[in-house]
Amino acid sequence: MWHNAFYLVPGVLLAATVLYAWQAKQAAQRVSDPKGLPGRGIALLEAAFLSGGPGRVFDTALVRMHRRGHVVVSRSRLVTLTATEPVDEVDGAIVDAIGPSRSRDLDSLRVAVMRAPAVQAVGDALAARGLLRNPERLRRARTANRSIWLALAVTLAFAVSAPLLVSDEPGSDGPSLWIPLLLLVLGLVSLVATRPPKGRVTPAGRRQLGLMDTGKPWQPHHGAFVSGADAVLLGAVAMGGLALLGADGLGDAELHEAMLAAAAADQSTRAVAASASAGSSSGSSCATNPGMWCGSSSDSSGSSGSCGSSGSGCGSSSSCSSGSSCGSSSGSSCGGGSSCGGGGGCGS
Repeated sequence: MWHNAFYLVPGVLLAATVLYAWQAKQAAQRVSDPKGLPGRGIALLEAAFLSGGPGRVFDTALVRMHRRGHVVVSRSRLVTLTATEPVDEVDGAIVDAIGPSRSRDLDSLRVAVMRAPAVQAVGDALAARGLLRNPERLRRARTANRSIWLALAVTLAFAVSAPLLVSDEPGSDGPSLWIPLLLLVLGLVSLVATRPPKGRVTPAGRRQLGLMDTGKPWQPHHGAFVSGADAVLLGAVAMGGLALLGADGLGDAELHEAMLAAAAADQSTRAVAASASAGSSSGSSCATNPGMWCGSSSDSSGSSGSCGSSGSGCGSSSSCSSGSSCGSSSGSSCGGGSSCGGGGGCGS
């Protein structure tokens, strides 16, 4: 026999999922260490991460080491270490990843450094300041929002089955269809209200990128190469990436070609892995470790399909609007940070 009290089941489920989704959205937007915008004085590798994710950080750091004469990169994509005097922890991560053999192929080096704690910490610091969204919190908010669909499906199932369970006894009440209709409306409204942000880069992050886009080349104001042509070059790599800079801008065609090829190889590998692991959490290090910054942090799409962008210009101050995954080095696959999305970031 049907009783309208049975609607309490989908009602409670809907209330629980909406509450979970709301809390997850608030957590994704929470800023733990607000300090205001750093303006044009942002650190070089932070600018690189904000503009293009962990891949852009690697590209910027490797170009910096190359300019200092600490590494040599061949056209065959072999990186040879010539000095072990890191400027910062990211340089140290590159030295550690190359290892005691003092040489390593660029493709695997890029992947290893992007996942290194030193590079991931750059994204964490930006997220703490509210410039990027934490990738795990963003993933949790998206999962929580999708859980509302489960509650709506249960509500619909109750509404459809209620007339079939009505007793034939005289005087028995029929199901009140306005109750599930009300629950469905409330659920749809909640889906919109708890929808998480699409991109890794926060509004504050976009304002930060806008502060750096003044029509003049951005360059780092502290650290190595704080002035001169090298500062302009590194600023261009960090903000726009290698593809946007071009071989002439980098001044080394072999390095430019090798780094773009390594980024393209990483993009292709991760695209295949993402396709093979669709519906599974075993095919991607980003899936098995949801707290990892993968993808570009730019806002051009909502996903983060590739660990790092190498500079399509996605996510730079001139084209930031992210999600995530400007993960290609070719400048043509803006649609993955990340952010990217990434970014976050992915945050993506």
